[in-house]
Amino acid sequence: MSRPGHGPPPPLRPAARLDPSIFQLPVERMRAGYYSDKYFVYARDILRDHDRKTVVTMQVFQKKHAWLGGTDEAIAILKLCLSEGYVWRDLEVLALRDGDEVSPREPVMHITGPYEAFAHLETLYLGVLSRRTKVATNTRRVVVAAWPKPVMFFPARHDHWLVQTGDGYAAHISGAIGVSTDAQASWWGSRGIGTVPHALIAAYDGDTVRATEAFAEVVEPDVNIIALVDFENDSVKTSLEVARALGPRLWGVRLDTSETMVDRSVVPLMGSFKPTGVIPQLVHNVRDALDAAGHGHVRIVASGGFDDVKIGEFERAGVPVDSYGVGSFLLRDRYDFTADVVKVEGRPLAKAGRRYSENPRLERVD
Repeated sequence: MSRPGHGPPPPLRPAARLDPSIFQLPVERMRAGYYSDKYFVYARDILRDHDRKTVVTMQVFQKKHAWLGGTDEAIAILKLCLSEGYVWRDLEVLALRDGDEVSPREPVMHITGPYEAFAHLETLYLGVLSRRTKVATNTRRVVVAAWPKPVMFFPARHDHWLVQTGDGYAAHISGAIGVSTDAQASWWGSRGIGTVPHALIAAYDGDTVRATEAFAEVVEPDVNIIALVDFENDSVKTSLEVARALGPRLWGVRLDTSETMVDRSVVPLMGSFKPTGVIPQLVHNVRDALDAAGHGHVRIVASGGFDDVKIGEFERAGVPVDSYGVGSFLLRDRYDFTADVVKVEGRPLAKAGRRYSENPRLERVD
């Protein structure tokens, strides 16, 4: 839900689907069933051995309110990895788009064609839909909570590197303003962004100013310089030191105080609120100090344990955060997709509890 006076975040749906080549799929291994649940591979092989080219309609859905991700990737798998002897025109695929808001149990895809052609691909397309929808939905939740302030997508360190490209795109179509790795940004031709890391500050003997100056000397002139200012647990002092040293070159400071620590500027004010971590009082302390010293241009990025709930609390309280960095929350929860045969040779046929459902929002995929 957007805040009064700001309106909703803009529509997410990309103008065109991604070309299948962008996913760099291991086509031969996918076609061979290397990544598929074995029973699907057996099913394909049985149908092939018995020359049973049964035409089915497969219906794909999940059970939660969500923002959809992974459709273009799932379509690429279907286009490129069909069984030998089959081509894309042997299927009819109707699908929603990445970024679409979906209801529980709403069909997001109908796949019609000889089951032998795509039986082995179910594990793959359901997996990418589940993964990307999880990331897209969680990102959308924090984007809506923070709107119109930007959200930076920082979960790369919390998962395997192989998932970065697709996760980054799922975050992008959900409204994240920046991602942290070049891989995450690659599908739309951008690059990663980031802040001066704690480790670099440590390498400069704990001197945040020296580390930030060194960072500014190396990165491209158009890179926004954002300094982490909690290394000494004195965010006000460090923010002022960095702002004085870098002047207009400093885009912002990032507050990342541990949830087990109380920043030194907060200690004298303790008594009526939870004092640990990045809290509203800490943000106000830094903002007031920067403004009083003539550094009103320096923005504040808040990170460390933020999710849609915590962001919503900050926004409703008018805390002067300019941007949020969100990490592990974006990888939480599950959005498990299911695929069921709901028609056979054009007639309704499904297991008990399932049935074919029309969805006028589905688009034919060329």
